[in-house]
Amino acid sequence: MARKSSATVALLGVSALALASCAGGGAGGGDADNTIDGDVAGDIKVVTWRTDLVEDGTFDKYAAAFNEEYPGVNVTFEGITDYAGEMQTRMSTTNYGDVIGIPAIQPAQYEQFLEPLGDTADFEDTYRFLPAASFDDTQYGIAFGGNSNGVVYNKRIFEEAGVTDVPTTEAEWLDALQLIKDNTDAIPLYTNYKDGWPLTQSFGNLGAITNDPDAPVTMAEDTAPWTEGNDVYAIDSLLYESVAAGLTEEDPLTTNWEQSKVDLGTGKIAAMTLGSWAISQMQAAAEDNGASADDIGFMAFPANVDGTQYAVIGGDYNLAVSKHSKAKAAAWAWIQWVVEDSGYTEAQGMISPVIAKDLPENLQGFADAGVELMEINPAPEGKEGLINEIADDSQIDLYGPLYRQKLVDIARGAADGDKDSYFAELNERWAASAESLAG
Repeated sequence: MARKSSATVALLGVSALALASCAGGGAGGGDADNTIDGDVAGDIKVVTWRTDLVEDGTFDKYAAAFNEEYPGVNVTFEGITDYAGEMQTRMSTTNYGDVIGIPAIQPAQYEQFLEPLGDTADFEDTYRFLPAASFDDTQYGIAFGGNSNGVVYNKRIFEEAGVTDVPTTEAEWLDALQLIKDNTDAIPLYTNYKDGWPLTQSFGNLGAITNDPDAPVTMAEDTAPWTEGNDVYAIDSLLYESVAAGLTEEDPLTTNWEQSKVDLGTGKIAAMTLGSWAISQMQAAAEDNGASADDIGFMAFPANVDGTQYAVIGGDYNLAVSKHSKAKAAAWAWIQWVVEDSGYTEAQGMISPVIAKDLPENLQGFADAGVELMEINPAPEGKEGLINEIADDSQIDLYGPLYRQKLVDIARGAADGDKDSYFAELNERWAASAESLAG
């Protein structure tokens, strides 16, 4: 799935050995030598969502370079297309790799599955995006790069359709897609319904619509978040209205993620709601198929607050060491090296988790458009993971595709209801869980 996400980190002024030492304390039982500050040696398996980098040999090149510094480590890779889904199943076993991207588990469960890296405070001067992999002041993961959320689009198709300005409201968005449908042969918006996980990407805009850096807590404490004026309403309304207006692919049951990259790169698709991690993949697909990488653009989610657009930036999957790894020091050394020295973020055009590093060139257009970048605040004590708990209890998979696939089905007439009735149902289910869990 070549997806989603990741990036390269530098530890700026802190050597890998020094950081491993200060982060020490890991294993908590078991073999006394098998701690994250032990000997860097042994066999480690890196389980990754970046199947493209496994298949094209990029990760093997990283491993060869890593072995120049750590010759006693044997690194192998396993790429998983449905990473989020399959890893949820694997986490019920003890065999889920040595280095993983943390799947959607509750923060309170981190210590059950992951090796602690150290106190979060020890990392705060160096890294962005720490809260997602932190619990009870302990850090369990480091982001493998970072992304902005928004829309990847083909600038050439927008221009050919007569769209002169990027849309900043839902109405402008629908008008732009209609122009594309009327004046080009491109599919205006591609949902990637069949693969499922791309439908989840737009949820990363939570907070951008209302400029609310506390948006996850705001939503958790709201008994009717699918109400106009709220973030999740705007996110899901944009999808619903685009489908209902006939501005998406004709048959969502046959979408194909890998082919969609080629089609957006060559102009058969005009736009997809994805994170900025996808830009480099679309550019590569364009060049590999005779089109120009310069055609690929990235815009903020079409919403604004008093004329200003916002874009949420956040970490990709957080790299973590398995609690069950038999080579924890080697796994931790790999994480530090791949984030610091591999060149991954630069190659992928991602935001470095290293605070001192500049934004990638492919996001400089945000500055030209006056888009302001924002990070989501850590949840206050006692509310870490509250939004996840409510989502689980209400059986609304905020980070999965099921409820959005139903939204698409309703919008295209393949399921009963309409936007108002479905949003009312979501609000009812959410309210019951929020009142029970949030108090």
